[in-house]
Amino acid sequence: MTDDRQKHWNAEALAIRALGFVAADPELLPRFLAITGIEAQAIRQAAREPGFLAGVLQFIAAHEPTLLRFSEETGIPPQQVSRALRALPFGDDSHDRSA
Repeated sequence: MTDDRQKHWNAEALAIRALGFVAADPELLPRFLAITGIEAQAIRQAAREPGFLAGVLQFIAAHEPTLLRFSEETGIPPQQVSRALRALPFGDDSHDRSA
């Protein structure tokens, strides 16, 4: 496996873990759904869309108390969340976007 591919896979795994963190929190989940406009029953379908996992990490990273709590509960350093975000499609401007 190439280094870039491994980074992408690791970033996806971290984002899926972050989604579980959000989904398990009775305060975070409604806020995430409200911000994204996604209905709870549509999360699985939305998760297949390009950029969804980056959106989960953006949600975590955008609120420092949430980021710090995620880091504390998972043992994942905050800077690793930022690195994972950059490795995902739509996590930064280096990925191709469809017109």
